Amino acid sequence: MDKEQIRKAVRESYGNIARADSSGQEQQSGCSCSSSGCCDSGNSLNAKEVSVTLGYSKEDVSNVPEGANMGLGCGNPQAIASLKSGETVIDLGSGGGFDCFLASKAVGESGNVIGVDMTPDMVSKARGNAEKAGATNVEFRLGEIEHLPVADNTADVIISNCVINLSPEKQKVYNDAYRVLKPGGRLAVSDIVTIQELSEDIQKNMELYTGCVSGASKVEEQEQMLKEAGFSGINIQVKKVSKEFIDSWMPGTNLGDYIASASIEAVKPRG
Repeated sequence: MDKEQIRKAVRESYGNIARADSSGQEQQSGCSCSSSGCCDSGNSLNAKEVSVTLGYSKEDVSNVPEGANMGLGCGNPQAIASLKSGETVIDLGSGGGFDCFLASKAVGESGNVIGVDMTPDMVSKARGNAEKAGATNVEFRLGEIEHLPVADNTADVIISNCVINLSPEKQKVYNDAYRVLKPGGRLAVSDIVTIQELSEDIQKNMELYTGCVSGASKVEEQEQMLKEAGFSGINIQVKKVSKEFIDSWMPGTNLGDYIASASIEAVKPRG
């Protein structure tokens, strides 16, 4: 599929989600359900329930601005990020700002959190959420994760939740993540990977691409891209316990036999 066609479809899909959420329309939760609308009979969990299922605490989901948590994740990057006071964090594909607001509490007033999203409606929504929360150490920037609007050697940590699979140029995502990380900086990502070969029909289905399915890569491909970008200490852990959750995106398809949630960690070497 054409790269710009993919970006346009992803931007439109998540723009629709942001506008529907802002207008108070009820949204199904889970990445594929919410973005592609392909599970009309599917997931009945709300965003808070989905997040608790993915490993966030009830305190996490209760202590963010209303509307920040849209239930679009597939894991919990906060659990592997080990954030510290005073650190600078960048969130790739920040959506309504859920992970950014949690990170802002972890790094404190001496820290800084930058959310980057290519969907104008999402950025507007997140900025509104920040204003409601009075969050002074969080900002949201419009931009593509392949070309981050961030200076070199800025971040101590980069997080992301179920977004890199949506990029048609994943190598560029990791290359630019490496660029903006400080030496010794770390990558802590939750994303979708393939655990069984996807059929050609699935790979070419745009609706499934925007639903975090068709764009997923194999673990070995992820490792190779991270190495090529320059990362070391690469650790990718597939969470097969995510099968039940992923199956709920498209009931009756056994989607969890083909893709799974994974935690992806890597470090930019010092020197």
